[in-house]
Amino acid sequence: MALTVTLVSAEAEVWHGEASLVVAKTVEGEIGFMSGHEPVLAILAEGEVRITQSNGEKIVATAEDGFLSMENDELTIVAGNAALQS
Repeated sequence: MALTVTLVSAEAEVWHGEASLVVAKTVEGEIGFMSGHEPVLAILAEGEVRITQSNGEKIVATAEDGFLSMENDELTIVAGNAALQS
């Protein structure tokens, strides 16, 4: 089973899709999420969000000033500033 991931900034949705692994930086350190992860609410720290899609492709975004919420295999990352890296 995959995670449903939504990454949004203050202006728009940055990325939405299914992923097998997401790693994000919080104020307490990096945290990784896979399907079945326990519920979490955390404050984002400035840094990368690394998303491994279900097909194995990797996406890297920057995010800062926000929070993330994980519940029922749905990860939502809300950031004041977020953008995909090329």
